[in-house]
Amino acid sequence: MSYLPKKKNTTPIRVNILFFSVFILFSLLVLRLGIVQIVHGEDYKREINRKEDVTVNNPVPRGKMLDRNHKVIVDNKPLNAITYTNEGASQKEMLQVAAKLAKIIDKDTDKVRERDMKDFWMIKHPEEAKKLIKDKEMELFRNKKLKNKDLYKLQLERVTKNHLSQLTEQDIEELAIFSIMNSGYKFVPQIIKNEGVTQEEYALVNENLSLLPGVNATTDWDREYKYEDAFKPVLGRITTSSEGLPAERLDYFMSRGYTRNDRVGKSNLELEYEDVLQGKKEKIVNVTDKAGELLEKELVSEGQRGKDLVLSIDLDLQLAVEEIIEKELWAAKRSPGSGLLDRAYVVLMDPKTGEVLTMAGKRIVRDQKTKEYYLEDDALGNILNTFNVGSVVKGATVLTGYKTGAINPGQSFDDRGLQFKDTPLKKSYSYLGKPNDITALKLSSNVYMFHTAIKIGDGVYRYNDTLNLDPQVWEKIRNSFASFGLGVRTGIDLPNEQTGAKGANKPIGKVLDLVIGQYDTYSTMQLAQYISTIANGGYRMQPRIVKEIREPAMNGEQLGPVYISNPPKVLNDIGMKGEWMNRVHIGFKKVMQESGGTAYRYFGNATYSPAGKTGTAEAFYDGPLRKKGDPLIQTMNLSLVGYAPSENPEIAMAVMVPWAYQGSVDHGANKKIGRAVMDAYFNMKNGIEQTTDKTEE
Repeated sequence: MSYLPKKKNTTPIRVNILFFSVFILFSLLVLRLGIVQIVHGEDYKREINRKEDVTVNNPVPRGKMLDRNHKVIVDNKPLNAITYTNEGASQKEMLQVAAKLAKIIDKDTDKVRERDMKDFWMIKHPEEAKKLIKDKEMELFRNKKLKNKDLYKLQLERVTKNHLSQLTEQDIEELAIFSIMNSGYKFVPQIIKNEGVTQEEYALVNENLSLLPGVNATTDWDREYKYEDAFKPVLGRITTSSEGLPAERLDYFMSRGYTRNDRVGKSNLELEYEDVLQGKKEKIVNVTDKAGELLEKELVSEGQRGKDLVLSIDLDLQLAVEEIIEKELWAAKRSPGSGLLDRAYVVLMDPKTGEVLTMAGKRIVRDQKTKEYYLEDDALGNILNTFNVGSVVKGATVLTGYKTGAINPGQSFDDRGLQFKDTPLKKSYSYLGKPNDITALKLSSNVYMFHTAIKIGDGVYRYNDTLNLDPQVWEKIRNSFASFGLGVRTGIDLPNEQTGAKGANKPIGKVLDLVIGQYDTYSTMQLAQYISTIANGGYRMQPRIVKEIREPAMNGEQLGPVYISNPPKVLNDIGMKGEWMNRVHIGFKKVMQESGGTAYRYFGNATYSPAGKTGTAEAFYDGPLRKKGDPLIQTMNLSLVGYAPSENPEIAMAVMVPWAYQGSVDHGANKKIGRAVMDAYFNMKNGIEQTTDKTEE
């Protein structure tokens, strides 16, 4: 009997291994769950309950602008406004809201672009939009040879005028509204409409707020100019909510907490003082859950209206001066040879503080449609435009002569014309004898200034010989003139101030034209700073438009407490002896108060003891009527600087009338304007009512 080997049963071993493996896996799972619950449980719980805080800064009204007597010039007027705040709505939800809103308000569609209309048409007609893509193009897309953006570009190109004609007027309004809704940041209110919101529209929106999630009927503001266009160019402009932040300064504003659709200063005072006018925004924290749903809103800090600017401008005086310019400009325009005349400028300044009381300018413009002439404000021309100013600079020339040792007080020169080789005779308007420094100012001797310039340049005049001067004469004279404010920025608190044009430093003889104001160009504001420097005894004061900045008023008061005071600032001392300054003061006083003075006819009977200097410059016309390539046309510029009272000046004045006339008939508009302006100042100071009549052409 044979025995087969007994086969060993391995099943229990395999089962045991399986059970052991399962046991190990369960043990690891339990361990992992323990770690998750015990070690990281709180972290995961916080993640589940996580909230996000989104901070939104809501804009507030800007600060006001007031004149030196606290008359409000620029304010904010309330406007009914319709706004939309995206609190996490989808594009589809926004479209639904836009469609409802378009039915109850009229929305301007002028800014809707054709590209926007194409996008909107594709949203409105998705099936038709799909058909614009050909089968072979879809095949390429599926094979990843075309991208989504390629298909989208093809669709845009194939949307035709016929397709767009399917959009109704209400569709276009809906698009205009949707574009605004879709353009802003989450939780930041976007202005749908704030101009021309009717009471009916406002009421209908209010009644349907439950059907218009995110929409609100609220109050917005806009700038209000209390005196229409008076001084408006200097006050400046702000951007609209649709313009928002200027592209060229986007990073600057965004880094300071602005949003893209904030209204900001666009020019001049609104721009220069944006930081204080803008105010403190209302800060709200929007608390959202992990999915981005809004849970609550929390007011962190209330907003505060922008700070107020108190200007140095006397608005009543400003308006009176503007009226004077208008009257005299129209009158001068009727004089012979005044075809090129189209503007005039006036600056009044406190010579001791630099405060600008008046900055006025008017320009005659022709309406292209009606062909009629009218006047527009050109106050900024006082700092933006520069001209040859003529003899008004002779005070600086005489003082430069003293300081360089070229002339001595009381020194005389024969006023006979100077003849240089191969050049026309350089002379005064007539032979004036042998004037000294004071008489040379009174009578406006050119020849006296020529001799002064030659001596500053270490030269010697010889009849019919070549003029040889030290080339440094240009630098000596220009640096000296600059110390008065001529040919340099005055430092006024307005942007884009121009310094003027400097002529070439050759031929050397042109320096003779420089010292009589017929070579380099200067602005009216520079003339005002220059004459103020002489009036106050030799200190160049920084001109300023803003006198102080105040906190917004509370409790119905007109003015809040002073935030920043803008004190007088001396830019430099011209370094002249009192004796020298006194002789120029005497010369300037004789110009206006002594018979024979170039302005005596106009100021001789003034009771406020004026002093000053007239100017007439031979110039070339470079105004709006001159076209490129046209030959240069010679014309005459008229100017006037002055101050009063001459013993203790309280007001300094500069008048500029460029391209005043051609030929020999001087209508004297500079002196007529100057006398009327000085009268207006002292009449107002003494409580005498202005009776200037406005004359129109």
